[in-house]
Amino acid sequence: MSAKVLIDQAKELTRSLSSLSFSDPVTHVYNPLEHAWSPHRQYLERYGKGKKKVIFLGMNPGPWGMTQTGVPFGEVELVRNWMGIEAKVKAPKHENPSRRVEGFDCKRSEVSGRRLWGYFSERFPKAEDFFKDHFVLNHCPLVFMEASGRNRTPDKLPLSESGPLTEICDRHLEPCVETLKPEVLVGVGGYATKVLRRVFGDERYRIETLLHPSPASPIANRGWEAQAHQQLKKMGLV
Repeated sequence: MSAKVLIDQAKELTRSLSSLSFSDPVTHVYNPLEHAWSPHRQYLERYGKGKKKVIFLGMNPGPWGMTQTGVPFGEVELVRNWMGIEAKVKAPKHENPSRRVEGFDCKRSEVSGRRLWGYFSERFPKAEDFFKDHFVLNHCPLVFMEASGRNRTPDKLPLSESGPLTEICDRHLEPCVETLKPEVLVGVGGYATKVLRRVFGDERYRIETLLHPSPASPIANRGWEAQAHQQLKKMGLV
């Protein structure tokens, strides 16, 4: 039942976001829930079942992760070989020539995804064992790019654009979390933690923060896995 709710919510989210527009320096906007819907649906159907103890929340897709595979933080190798997910991915309607979507043929590595899913796959050789009690979601499914192909995160958008975007994504997040009935919500990075506190407050769920695995973070580049392990241990989640 929970997987159906997640699928229905993803479709509704795409419909709601289709009315938004974004201005320079953003020239291209990708939505993996459209062009990578097939593998995303597989992810929800296979692993979004039942009650979860812990939900990890990310900000939005990376160019070589969910953009290519439809799975949050979804580096190709780990999505294919650990999760067992692979499906046809289409080209976005308005594609940036310097940021082609190659789907599961993509040879680039999503560092954040390699770190996050690599950590979990080492501790759970079978993906089913991890997803029995855990799940990973993104707050926003959209990818924002400048003409050069440079990535632009949602927090860098002007308020006139980020406001409506945030409202839609917040509204989508709540039923997704509630259908999974978690005990703990973990924001992957400060932005995601702020989202969780804004949407749910501090009374409904226990909310924690995990260091974001992005290579743009100097702290994460100093041994993200060891730091993440200590944080999760302190939370009582490993």
